[in-house]
Amino acid sequence: MIFLSILILIVAIALPSINRNIVPIFYSRISAIIFIYAGAISINALYIQSIGSGIGIYSGLFQTSIISQIYEEIILLIGSVILMALCASPPTLKKLDLNLIRIKMANYSTEYSLIVLISTLGSILLLSSADLISLYLSIELQSFGVYILASLYRNSESAISAGLKYYLLGGLSSCIILFGCCLIYSYSGLTQLDSIYNIISVNSENSILWGVYLGIIFIIIGLLIKIGAAPLHNWAPDVYDNSPTIVTIWLTIMPKIAILIFLIELQSKLGVLINNMALSGFVSSITSINSNLIDSIILNESSIINTDLTIILKNLLLISSLISLLIGTIIGLSQTKIKRLLAYSTISHLGFILLALSINTQQSIESVLFYIIQYSITNLNIFLILITIGLFNSDYPYNLYKSNYTGSENDISLISQLKGIFFINPLISICLTICLFSMAGIPPLLGFFAKQFVLSSALQNGYYFMSLLGIIVSIISACYYLKIIKILHTENNNSNLIAHQGPDYIHNNINSIKRSTINSYNNNSYNKNNYNYFWISNTHSFIISTLTLAILFFVFKPSILLNITTIISLSLFYF
Repeated sequence: MIFLSILILIVAIALPSINRNIVPIFYSRISAIIFIYAGAISINALYIQSIGSGIGIYSGLFQTSIISQIYEEIILLIGSVILMALCASPPTLKKLDLNLIRIKMANYSTEYSLIVLISTLGSILLLSSADLISLYLSIELQSFGVYILASLYRNSESAISAGLKYYLLGGLSSCIILFGCCLIYSYSGLTQLDSIYNIISVNSENSILWGVYLGIIFIIIGLLIKIGAAPLHNWAPDVYDNSPTIVTIWLTIMPKIAILIFLIELQSKLGVLINNMALSGFVSSITSINSNLIDSIILNESSIINTDLTIILKNLLLISSLISLLIGTIIGLSQTKIKRLLAYSTISHLGFILLALSINTQQSIESVLFYIIQYSITNLNIFLILITIGLFNSDYPYNLYKSNYTGSENDISLISQLKGIFFINPLISICLTICLFSMAGIPPLLGFFAKQFVLSSALQNGYYFMSLLGIIVSIISACYYLKIIKILHTENNNSNLIAHQGPDYIHNNINSIKRSTINSYNNNSYNKNNYNYFWISNTHSFIISTLTLAILFFVFKPSILLNITTIISLSLFYF
């Protein structure tokens, strides 16, 4: 569905007779509809009874399972919400000069929608990858899209810098992943993941096993670079901060979901396989001790080698989790830019996810799945609120008349820019406050239960130090969330507050506002406080309020989300 839609959009953009008759913002709306329709179609696959164990497609290159279908729905839903936010500018501002807006935003809206579709296609394919070839191609398809998104605003020097840095470090991680795939193929001669799991379970040659294990370790390291986990995180704060917010919202959510789900499947299947091998080796050594002692010794030796693999992978993820928790929390305290702070917040949350992933039990995997969903919802809502505040707390009409307009002038960059928002629009400020409290893990919000599930699974499996560290960093990280909340509710006495004018006032004064904007720009005497207003479109209002209510009232109806994560974790360990 998405692939055909991409081809149709490319043809529509390439043909002047079609392209000139379509307002660029319509491409975003069309893409949002494509996401919603594709999600509705993929729901039908959940009714297939045998899908729990996975269904191989395209000669085994991909495998559709419950986890891939459910998180495909989540990716499509989030993608549609982001696109609707992109095309939901206030109608009164559109009337200022519709032709000017078409000219300024033509390239950005069209290219953004097309690239988002391509990147989403890569994410969906990555969820179902069952072969090293499809794994690498899916990651690259997803990555190329986000590389272009990071540098989409060509007139912005910071955006170009962010895109270049993201491309170089993303290329390094792709090289590491490709090197790991080559190691596995050179030692085993296989590319299908199920076949690789089987050869691990039956092969007792140390050289082959260690070659395959080394390849798996390189692949995991490359994926950790992709998601920005510490100590491989250096690119994330710079790229998030220098990219426009409408691009950052995509970078911080969408690629991480697909990569983390693939890591969950890889880690859980290896854990189940090796645990079963160790048990079978122990049983075989007892039952065959009188008949075939040599075979039992070989089995036990293979089990010991495979146990070493679990220890190596566990320690790798634990080290990354430890460093992510510390760096994301401590360095985040000193940040003055909102997107850099959220980048370090993301690194800290990745520490919790990697901690649960390293434990690799049904309960811990269930907590990871739940954490990914709550993180996506909360982070999405925060960035949508920042986009809304940026549009209506900036020189938006004035920026449209600038010859060097880059599209990023309306972004909220500094935390201090949020000062006094509560006195301008209390509801939007309260929504942001609820999201930040959820990020900090304040009960009874959604984020509290996510951290509770992770720490509970860690305590039950004996990870007392990591559990204590998780509690400490949660308390410390609450400090920089509270700093933002304090600024939101601090009155700005140094400048006039933005006039809260309704849409009727703006509608009746459109021509005078437009003339005032042009004259003020020409006379270098522009003052946004003369006529700007804080008014949210219906689409923004509905999306933000819905996500906020889901975060706030999760405790009253938790069964839906908890049942989904339980079913997925059961399918990974028992189907």
